[in-house]
Amino acid sequence: MQSFLSYLADGWLQLSWWQFVLVVLALTHVTIVAVTVFLHRSQAHRGLDLHPAVMHFFRFWLWMTTGMVTKEWVAIHRKHHAKCEREGDPHSPVVFGLGKVFFRGAELYRQEATNPETLKRFGHGTPDDWLERNLYSKYSMLGIVIMLGIDLFLFGLLGLTVWAIQMAWIPFWAAGVVNGLGHAIGYRNFASPDTSTNVFPWGIIIGGEELHNNHHAYGTSAKFSSKWYEFDLGWCYITVLKALGLAKVKKVAPKLRLEPSVASNAPIDGISLATLQGVITHRYEILARYADIIKTTASEEIARLKPQVNKDNPNCSWSLLESCNDWIGRGDDVLAPEQRAELETVAAGDSRLSILVRMQRELAGIWESSSASSEQLLTDLRAWCQRAQQSGIESLEQFALRLRRYAA
Repeated sequence: MQSFLSYLADGWLQLSWWQFVLVVLALTHVTIVAVTVFLHRSQAHRGLDLHPAVMHFFRFWLWMTTGMVTKEWVAIHRKHHAKCEREGDPHSPVVFGLGKVFFRGAELYRQEATNPETLKRFGHGTPDDWLERNLYSKYSMLGIVIMLGIDLFLFGLLGLTVWAIQMAWIPFWAAGVVNGLGHAIGYRNFASPDTSTNVFPWGIIIGGEELHNNHHAYGTSAKFSSKWYEFDLGWCYITVLKALGLAKVKKVAPKLRLEPSVASNAPIDGISLATLQGVITHRYEILARYADIIKTTASEEIARLKPQVNKDNPNCSWSLLESCNDWIGRGDDVLAPEQRAELETVAAGDSRLSILVRMQRELAGIWESSSASSEQLLTDLRAWCQRAQQSGIESLEQFALRLRRYAA
């Protein structure tokens, strides 16, 4: 009887509390690796190819621990990138609000998974073999029921806790933290046309998914870290798999390359097609640098205008100036119409700020012009640099000189 009660309490493994914690963390970490390496980087974005044996292990593990269907997850994620922060984005905090995405992200996922148009348009290229059709997709809930039985056998009644943690792990970290906080708090290396952020510079807990802004800037890259101080654990696993011949990396983000310094009096026609290609390739990094310049200048101008606001510009209150200072320089893509209107009001009162905001839009327009030829884009880039160097704004002049050093 004592043996039966002991088994009922602690299961077949009979683990101590610290062993139990380590095992649970290990099990949930395998799930994280399966999501980031298999579902996200390999299936959704085709940043790498996995050996069939590795791919099937991840498919089997996710079936057992999450019940997620590969085609559904991939389709929903691709749609998120295609319609990011606009109408149709399945889980955007901008569209639904941060609270709903953070606490009810899994519900949004399940709702979108029932949309046949999403699966048809964005779910192409995912596994479609006999196992997928007759087991993993057809009986998606069977795996987690089997997992419950295994957990009860291994851990006894504590297996219920293990199973509950496994079921909540991905909805919390992926749907809540990445899709929610990853568009609300953190820092940005790249001025991608969305609100994505890097939640932490060390991608360990979620296998590198913490570097969400880096991913949105270069969606097809198999490596998420960008700066020297950033760490992507998922990339470490990919590197090991690659060394073992179990993975083939197809795409990584391009490395920034700068030509030697350019003199301020160097002729504008020295800007070549290679420079243009470098600017287009690294456009999000360039816009991020420009945003730093415009925010610094805006802060200086706001401080200078402070004593004059009520006297010279009664329609521009300090609350308006301060609210603009929070998001100024981010670009029109991520600003609401009322924010753009407020920015216009603030910029109109100061020539330097107005110049910076206008030239930011003109710079972005160079690579957004899909119908222009390379020669026309090159002409536009040269003209932009010419105006920047003659603007009389030192920071803008230095920015233009650095822009001329970019290379593909």
